[in-house]
Amino acid sequence: MSTTEAGPDGTEDHAEDAPAKAPGFEAARARHEDLAAEITEHRRRYYAEDAPTVSDGQFDDLMHELVDLETAHPELKNANSPTEQVGTFSAAFAPVTHLEKMLSLQDVFSLDEVQTWADRVAAEVPDEPYLCEVKIDGLAVDLVYRNGALTRAATRGDGTTGEDVTANVATIAAVPQRLTAAEGFDVPELLEVRGEVYFPTADFTRLNEAQVAAGKAPFANPRNAAAGSLRQKDAAKTAERPLSFIAHGLGALRGFEPDSQSHSYAALDAWGLPTSPYWKVVATLAEAFDYIAEFGAKRHALVHEIDGVVVKMDRLDVQRRLGATSRTPRWAVAYKFPPEEVNTRLLDIKVSIGRTGRATPYAVLAPVRVAGSEVEFATLHNADQVKAKGVKIGDTVVVRKAGDVIPEVVAPVEAARDGSETDFVMPERCPECDSPLAPAAEGDVDLRCPNARSCPGQLRERLAYLSGRSCFDVDRMGYIACAALVQPLEPAEPVLTDEGGVFDLDMDRLLPIRVVVRDPDTGLPKIDEKTGEQKVVAYFANKDGAPKKTAEQMLENLQTARSQPLWRVVNALSIRHVGPVSAQALAEHFGDLDRIAAADEAETAAVDGVGPVIAAAVKDWFAVDWHREIVERWRAAGVRMRDEAPDPAAALPQTLEGLTVVITGGIPDHTREGAAAAVKARGGKPSSSVSKKTGAVVAGDKPGSKYDKALSLGVPIVRGEDFARFLAEGLPAPESPEAPDEEAPAVGDGSEPD
Repeated sequence: MSTTEAGPDGTEDHAEDAPAKAPGFEAARARHEDLAAEITEHRRRYYAEDAPTVSDGQFDDLMHELVDLETAHPELKNANSPTEQVGTFSAAFAPVTHLEKMLSLQDVFSLDEVQTWADRVAAEVPDEPYLCEVKIDGLAVDLVYRNGALTRAATRGDGTTGEDVTANVATIAAVPQRLTAAEGFDVPELLEVRGEVYFPTADFTRLNEAQVAAGKAPFANPRNAAAGSLRQKDAAKTAERPLSFIAHGLGALRGFEPDSQSHSYAALDAWGLPTSPYWKVVATLAEAFDYIAEFGAKRHALVHEIDGVVVKMDRLDVQRRLGATSRTPRWAVAYKFPPEEVNTRLLDIKVSIGRTGRATPYAVLAPVRVAGSEVEFATLHNADQVKAKGVKIGDTVVVRKAGDVIPEVVAPVEAARDGSETDFVMPERCPECDSPLAPAAEGDVDLRCPNARSCPGQLRERLAYLSGRSCFDVDRMGYIACAALVQPLEPAEPVLTDEGGVFDLDMDRLLPIRVVVRDPDTGLPKIDEKTGEQKVVAYFANKDGAPKKTAEQMLENLQTARSQPLWRVVNALSIRHVGPVSAQALAEHFGDLDRIAAADEAETAAVDGVGPVIAAAVKDWFAVDWHREIVERWRAAGVRMRDEAPDPAAALPQTLEGLTVVITGGIPDHTREGAAAAVKARGGKPSSSVSKKTGAVVAGDKPGSKYDKALSLGVPIVRGEDFARFLAEGLPAPESPEAPDEEAPAVGDGSEPD
């Protein structure tokens, strides 16, 4: 008998098959779990919420550390690792599956890395031309045309599943509703187009000027503005924004056979789909380097903002030969421009408190323009980072927008010091509630406020999170409203002392709330000229004391939010490490919040997409009395606590129940992801690796090394053409396997993930 325990990704780790672990493996595994959770959260913030909290450079450092760990310890790599996934998606819109997976480009940050990529390509396909194009700072989308008509538009999402934004994309003038045939280019039966929705630079400047004139905050950058505009629930609001579109690739295709990327661009232009006016085919890498230098110099003079240059192999047969990993094509690379840097004055260092209590220093800067936008604040991460950077309050500092998104302080300009600068001292007490700050566990770098229940800072952030579109999605309950709900009402307590009472709010409790009016430039309270006191106004009431329309709408939306599906409720609880993806996994597996709370760690960790770190966090959360009180108050208020079980009569036959299935090669009429979903729908467990415990390997065209390993281990093999029968009837009786026809045409590119 073998012993079994939950592995780092929630799958089974069979002791009899595993080699002895080298010293330090447990530490590596723990770090791998933490990194995977942190990277997944950063991806969610970037792709699903358009609200990144770290720079591209910092994110890349985390990814590189994860890759190094998996290189040193290959057993840590699994299908749920961020190194095997593209991104994530929001559930604010209906999910749709791309016809072909949308891969993410490999980012590099030096010309030496471009050279290394080119050398690797040249070893397989020497002397082939490159296509160079600028990398647009926008939002990736996928368009599907059938017989020339636009039938669907979706965001990239996680590469396999995106958000249905068809109605919103239909408002963009640059996206044709119907393709037009041209000489030499008949409209194909099926065309899947990949491209970028973006804000033209001039229009973005005018939009921010209008935002400021209206007393609203300007958008941070064109990418966030484009993403936020496209993801409006009301397509009419999207139509008000001057978005545009540029196509840069193809997915599924039927009825047209281009021989090169440049040939496909000519066709797209002929059909009415715009491509970049800046792309160029070059014969040598030296010419590609010239292109990079040219557009690096004029990056802010183009019709749109860019953050780099993409170099691709132009010929499509070369692309197919080079193939792809599970995340990135091997035939392309994205060179990211070095972040722009400027000098400015560091006026102060303050500390913010996040929803999990983390105390984060941030820099208050003399306003400065960086990478096309005004910057007044920059992240400093933690006290150790402040010390490591050597910055002092009053310093002239180097500021950059790494990846042209998140401002960060790089270093002080020591030669500019005059002796008036002062050291930053991390506060010992929470600036929001005066509780003593301390690490959550021994060895933690971050300090946290332990007053999790009622610290105004933590509660404000948790309320803002639970009202967001990945949780209860409560319109009109924005950040300022959440801040108003948790501030003290002299002499009474705040309206909310934890989130348990959020569904008990009524107008009588909202109308007395008053807020301090602050200067939008300095953030300081405004002073009433008559009284000399801080100026305060009612937040939810008009001057005559009647409820504001926004207050009425907020309460109405809170009523509607009670019926949100279980996974949104789980996500809204702000359990550490639990985000939308793991919340959906828990809800799908257990179907009931009480079952989630009652499950032991082993059962929770075994859920696909969860694992031991999240399982421990879930167990710890439900062990806290006031956490359980929140659940009970929400239950009493009518919040949905369970999902209805599917109708057993409508369920697919569970012909593969409990069977671990590996799919390799091209399967007729299925993408790799679609085939895995079909296995899962019939009770099977799709896996990416073959072992003695594998129940069956489905081997399609050009199956690769997994087929060979299955043969060596004696694992049952199902031929690709028998896949439909396998789904319907389960595993057939054992028979001597025959190698698939190596000369048979491949489905897709036939490549295996790394």
